[in-house]
Amino acid sequence: MIGLLAGLGAVTLKNLTHFIQTLLEDGFIKEIHQAFYFIFPILGLLLTLLTIKYIINKKVGHGIPSTLFAISKLKGLMPRHQMWASIFTAPLTVGFGGSVGLEGPTVATGAALGSNLSRLFHFNQATRTLLIGAAAAGAMSSIFKAPIAAIIFAIEIFSLELTMASLIPILIASVTAILTSYFFLGNDVLFHFQLQDKFALNDVIFYIILGITSAVTSIYFSKIYFGIADFFKRFENPYKRLLIGGVLLGLLVYLIPPLFGEGYETINNILHGDVMNVITNNFFNLDSDNIWIIIAFLVGLVIFKVIAMSFTFGAGGVGGVFAPTLFTGSISGYIVAILINYSNIFNHHLSSTNFAMVGMAGLMAGVLHAPLTAIFLIAEITGGYELFIPLMIVSSISYLITKSFIPHNIYASELAKRGELITHDKDHAVLTLMDLKKVVETNFIEVHPEMTLKKIVKQAIVISKRNIFPVVNKETKVLEGIILLDDLRPIMFNKALYKKVIARELMNNPPEIINLNEDNVTSVMKKFQDTGAWNLPVIKDGKYYGFVSKSKLLTAYRRKLIDFSSK
Repeated sequence: MIGLLAGLGAVTLKNLTHFIQTLLEDGFIKEIHQAFYFIFPILGLLLTLLTIKYIINKKVGHGIPSTLFAISKLKGLMPRHQMWASIFTAPLTVGFGGSVGLEGPTVATGAALGSNLSRLFHFNQATRTLLIGAAAAGAMSSIFKAPIAAIIFAIEIFSLELTMASLIPILIASVTAILTSYFFLGNDVLFHFQLQDKFALNDVIFYIILGITSAVTSIYFSKIYFGIADFFKRFENPYKRLLIGGVLLGLLVYLIPPLFGEGYETINNILHGDVMNVITNNFFNLDSDNIWIIIAFLVGLVIFKVIAMSFTFGAGGVGGVFAPTLFTGSISGYIVAILINYSNIFNHHLSSTNFAMVGMAGLMAGVLHAPLTAIFLIAEITGGYELFIPLMIVSSISYLITKSFIPHNIYASELAKRGELITHDKDHAVLTLMDLKKVVETNFIEVHPEMTLKKIVKQAIVISKRNIFPVVNKETKVLEGIILLDDLRPIMFNKALYKKVIARELMNNPPEIINLNEDNVTSVMKKFQDTGAWNLPVIKDGKYYGFVSKSKLLTAYRRKLIDFSSK
């Protein structure tokens, strides 16, 4: 059922987007005026914003990141509107020329269908997470007609801990989705590629060079994306973001029309070696006989595709980064090949189409941190394993270099910064799934800074079952210190000091403080490890909130680990 629904979602998104795109490009732009390349991206972003604000009337999260957040912190529960929100908003963004892809929204739509179907049948969290993974695999399988790569994608991106029993449902969903795609779309595929040149051993050094250049491009891709995203966060008004991002995007697309939409037409031209169709469609009227002008234009496409994609997201567009990754990868691989072919240094001829295809895998491995997905996706697209060795070389080099500079993939970076990312590290995954609020204890008796020893003994020590007392400002509720029962024992029976000693004189600074608004379970564990303390105070919104004890935290961790391991 999940495979069928994910496949239908993918087919609907694709057909609706391509209907809009064909209508605009074949009608308004080609037959009326090229200026519509500037107008339509802005119009699409405006329609997207109005749809979200007045029809959906809820936040539409970025596809895969919102799914990762739901798995990590919401027990796999996704809002119901996510089942259909992207089906309306993504085609408006991409169909009107937004320079992003459909894969992210398609996966998010499928994941939301899986999540809400599990709620309908009252499945537990483990089954719900499995259905989300199955939906993600189904969506990717339907888009690329690559069922094996789709399964690996679900495992790599969503960090699923799979057993053979749980792998079979994902496999069934992937196969069902691809059959759904074949039923509605026939044999049509995204990439029309026929392998012409086989891998040669003396090409290895050049594939190593491609792996390094793919890593450099991946780092550029991620840095620019995050940098422009941070720039747009300065503007709270969505219409202001739309105006700035929309105008800049429209200008880029008007000057360089290959940036319009997903860019699969450009990718297919590159894979066919038909670079003339790519460079002739632009504002600059380039000289197609000069190879260095061609190379310069292709380099510009790589640079500005990332910028155009970031402007689309910054302006409020809904889409994904998968297609832009493939776009930049194919062109960067093609550039490496023709640079080597036309240089006098190497005296060696390379297959530019093979390098374009393998370059796509290099960018996927670097930007998405999904080297296995990259290898198997390209292997399935090419219909065999002739390029398997270069795919392995380029993907592994690109991934290893990029990961040393960009620790987390483009989907998960924000979640990772907040410590909310599920990974294949089981210990870290368990800590991420734990809810810090559930281990905070609030049955500690507060004392105030000016309380005398007499009041502390009668109002706190006598009735308390704990051996630690928070010293809290009576008016502001700010934690000023803590008093341990061990500090009180030498003087608590000395009545001569009852009125002379006050709490402020007895309190100490806590070894560490837990901030409920900022800290996660992983950082709290580290604070216990660094301090050696058994209890640490907790503040919320700057005010005293309670304590966390190491023993209760470890008990909760063990229970969660048992639950997690049994899934």
